[in-house]
Amino acid sequence: MPPSTQPLFWRNVAMPYVELRQVLDGRLVSYAPHTHQQWSVGAILAGQSEFVCGDRLYHVQSGTLVIMNPDEVHACNPQQNSPWAYYMMHLDKSWLAAFLYTEGITAQQSWCDTRADMLSCPALFTGFVTMAQALLSPHCTVAEKDTALRAYLKVLFLRLGNHDGTVETPVVPQKLHQVAHYLAQHCAEDTAINVISATFGFSTGYLVRAFKRHFNMTPHAYRLNRRVQIAQRALKQGETIATVAHDTGFSDQAHFQRAFKQRVASTPAQYRSTPLQQELQHDLQQE
Repeated sequence: MPPSTQPLFWRNVAMPYVELRQVLDGRLVSYAPHTHQQWSVGAILAGQSEFVCGDRLYHVQSGTLVIMNPDEVHACNPQQNSPWAYYMMHLDKSWLAAFLYTEGITAQQSWCDTRADMLSCPALFTGFVTMAQALLSPHCTVAEKDTALRAYLKVLFLRLGNHDGTVETPVVPQKLHQVAHYLAQHCAEDTAINVISATFGFSTGYLVRAFKRHFNMTPHAYRLNRRVQIAQRALKQGETIATVAHDTGFSDQAHFQRAFKQRVASTPAQYRSTPLQQELQHDLQQE
């Protein structure tokens, strides 16, 4: 039987700081440039793909770990006719920062971006796969899953060596930050970009060019990306697809479906559906 083309998402209310995705046949997966609010790490299980992170391009293959900092624009797509399978894990950056500080791995309690975009280390790759399998296993309790996750993160971050200072990031002009803040706060609105440009004293052409140079996406794409991030949170909380589409400012469900799939590589229904209830029932039986 060929591997499923449907993505599998694992979440558990007892571990709200982590989400895991498994894709066994991703040949038809296509990501638009997007960001996550979480820190993310993935393992390429099979095939080859192009990984764009910020303004950097990598060719990655089976056995590679890929890493994305919060709010960093990225996209990873399979090479033509290449099989592609992967795990992708997203971790709440505040929880992760507190954990690393408590374990003595970092010297600061607030989040600090990691430096590496990718790692080719067989031991870390194998460790990630083993940990991911534990999270997905119906035979592991929540306590066992949490222990496996924390143990792996300690090893990974000691290897990343991110405990000796902060990562320098390019300075974004204050007015562009104000535009980005406005787009994030008003993402459900469809205010024309030329109106927003005029409001902040820019020509439309200059704003689009400058915004893309500093944020690696256009103002319109930035606003759509923010809508999808909010939609993901709402879907995880069990809200209906129709309600989420309306509340996040999409004109209709078809538009919502397209924008969501371009950035999450799954439909809203696939993302909303998880084996959570079965896992919770298993956890209760273990008590």
